[in-house]
Amino acid sequence: MKNAASTHPAPVTVPVRLDEKPVGSPAQQAFRQAILNVENLRERLRDLRAEQAETRRRYWQQVGPAATAVVAARRSLFPSLEDALLLGYFSRLEEQQITDLIVGNARALEKRFGEDEGEILRKYAPAAHRNHTAHTQPEQHRSAETPEHYTPDPTLPPHEQAAAAARARRKTKAQRAKEDAEQSDQKQLESNAKTIYRQLARTHHPDLERDPEKQAGKTAQMQRITEAYEADDLYTLLQLLAESGPADADSDDVLARYTRALLQQQITLKQEMNEVKYGPNGFVGTSTKKQELELRQLKRDLRAEAEYVQHVGLLMREPDGLRDVLRQLAAEGLGSL
Repeated sequence: MKNAASTHPAPVTVPVRLDEKPVGSPAQQAFRQAILNVENLRERLRDLRAEQAETRRRYWQQVGPAATAVVAARRSLFPSLEDALLLGYFSRLEEQQITDLIVGNARALEKRFGEDEGEILRKYAPAAHRNHTAHTQPEQHRSAETPEHYTPDPTLPPHEQAAAAARARRKTKAQRAKEDAEQSDQKQLESNAKTIYRQLARTHHPDLERDPEKQAGKTAQMQRITEAYEADDLYTLLQLLAESGPADADSDDVLARYTRALLQQQITLKQEMNEVKYGPNGFVGTSTKKQELELRQLKRDLRAEAEYVQHVGLLMREPDGLRDVLRQLAAEGLGSL
């Protein structure tokens, strides 16, 4: 018979921690938990963004050259098309077709590749471009105190930088109003730093303590409080308030308001996580094998498109060739490539 000890692992004793009584008032406990939840969500969001960045890097490593070739081919069409409008060779209908080709090509470069073709669109589709801008761009006449400056992430490939800038320009008025309201709420919360400092000082000021030992401890604590206040470190002040001794009604009221703000921040962080995972540039939900197959197909499609646009570009260099292209597009019911 085999030794039982040889077939079964030795029992492992796991120390069990007895439930501890929560420290502080319910408002302090809720605030500490909200802080912990926000920190955990921020860490998860950082991890997701790092994973997304790596996925994006692999994507552009494979697709970038093919996309760049299509962009170059499409941009090479503009000189021939613009010159054709100056020849006086084409009918008005054909000139309108050429203009539509220019506009359609510019919009394809913007929407599909994130390129900025505003100059072309202002020149050949001014009214349409103005209407499009009015519906997609935020208000330009903002106060001098809050200028709008968008700087794309320099670590992104050029096409993604342009696409990100285009998305920033397309923020709706509702989004802008929401952001302004959130900023206003944040400023209002930050203005409470002096109130928090005073509440902490009432609790921890050493001059109010007669016991020498307790007075020394309060002196050190008061130094932390003063340093945080002078550094405008609201986060540390709130932490100190949550860690304070028995809370009064005023302290609990302040912590309750900040807890609500942190709960809203949790919702925002979760929305950002879902955007990273499932948004337009999301990377979750598709297997690695399927992603590779889609990438290979996309590269084939882009290479074929680049070759086709280059071929059409050669035809467009001659008026008769351009006229043939216009006829073919009209026969197929297409207004652009």
